[in-house]
Amino acid sequence: MSTLTPPESSRLPEPFTAAFTQRPHVVLAELREAAPIHHVALPDGSPVWLVTRDADVRPLLADPRLSVSKRHARTRWAGFALPPELDANLLNMDGGDHLRLRRLVSHGFTPRRVAALRGAIESAAASCAGALTTDLVAEFSTPLPLTVMSDLFEVPEADRRPFAGWISTMLAPPSARAAAEALAGVHRFLLELVAERRAAPRDDLLSTLIAARDEDDRLSEEELVSLAFLLLGAGIENVQHTLSAGLLALSEEPEQLAALQAEPGLLPGAVEEFLRHGHPNLVALRRFATEPLEIAGTTVPRGDTVLLGLASANRDPRRHRDPDRFDIRRPDPAAHLALGQGVHYCLGAPLARLELTVTLSTLLPRLRPHCFTDPAWSTSFRSHALSQLRLAPGA
Repeated sequence: MSTLTPPESSRLPEPFTAAFTQRPHVVLAELREAAPIHHVALPDGSPVWLVTRDADVRPLLADPRLSVSKRHARTRWAGFALPPELDANLLNMDGGDHLRLRRLVSHGFTPRRVAALRGAIESAAASCAGALTTDLVAEFSTPLPLTVMSDLFEVPEADRRPFAGWISTMLAPPSARAAAEALAGVHRFLLELVAERRAAPRDDLLSTLIAARDEDDRLSEEELVSLAFLLLGAGIENVQHTLSAGLLALSEEPEQLAALQAEPGLLPGAVEEFLRHGHPNLVALRRFATEPLEIAGTTVPRGDTVLLGLASANRDPRRHRDPDRFDIRRPDPAAHLALGQGVHYCLGAPLARLELTVTLSTLLPRLRPHCFTDPAWSTSFRSHALSQLRLAPGA
């Protein structure tokens, strides 16, 4: 039975229902096979155009006629709203402003800086693996990227877990009040961190950004705090959830697990499959058409909101053979769109790949077929992520 709600005279289909929460990839597959683009309503009633197929999603990710700046929205964007103090970041900028901030941040993710983090990642992975007794998410996948990103920003130990908890709540809030409290907590924490680092600069990424603000006037105070929010939050959440989902999928493929344990040369392909198959982002950041735009034979009016279906494109059978199957031997392993495309390609991609590579190598000798149980998922129209993954008895 189709998951699409038949439209009424003034009502759009609402695909993000309980059925979607339970089986998002099944619902996305139905949408993808029904049409390459759908005009639908989000859970809050916001109208959006959802693009579902790789052949359309891939070029649109780099199409300059789709802007990430909310000033191009025809009506007020009612989606994930942040206060201005956290909203002046790369995910809301095009053109010269985007390039200016991207160049500043890129200094923190040069090949040399990323390679220099390998030792710290190996140490963090070994420490988390040693503490793993019950729940992969709580004891390994969450603390590992939290440690890496916190080390990169030199975040005090006592503040690390509260920050990660606020970010998780913001992405999948149990209530409007919880979301507001998490937002206030994140903002307060970042203001205090910037103030502390401004008073006592260190050799870290945040101090570099503060110097660019204070000495060179290359970014505003809002841009400074917003960048810190984006880099810390995205750097923790995406690796955490990709790692959890990838390890679960690998454990459910005994032949592939054995092959990977026997052939280290398969590791790069496994990392890319973790990203394609299990990256938490179901859609890319919302975009707004800057002019009437034809997508797959449908005209999207100027100012309308467009969601590009990353997860749907990554499982499009027109692009990927047997796409729902986890397969570390795919002939074109990096063909996925998990990290974006074009000018908004993920700046932290090299670091994310290094973290996944090191942590997978660390846990690989310990993994056994079907060594996890009781997976619990947290799902919204934006993301699909494990909130719990327990070790099976004897694992």
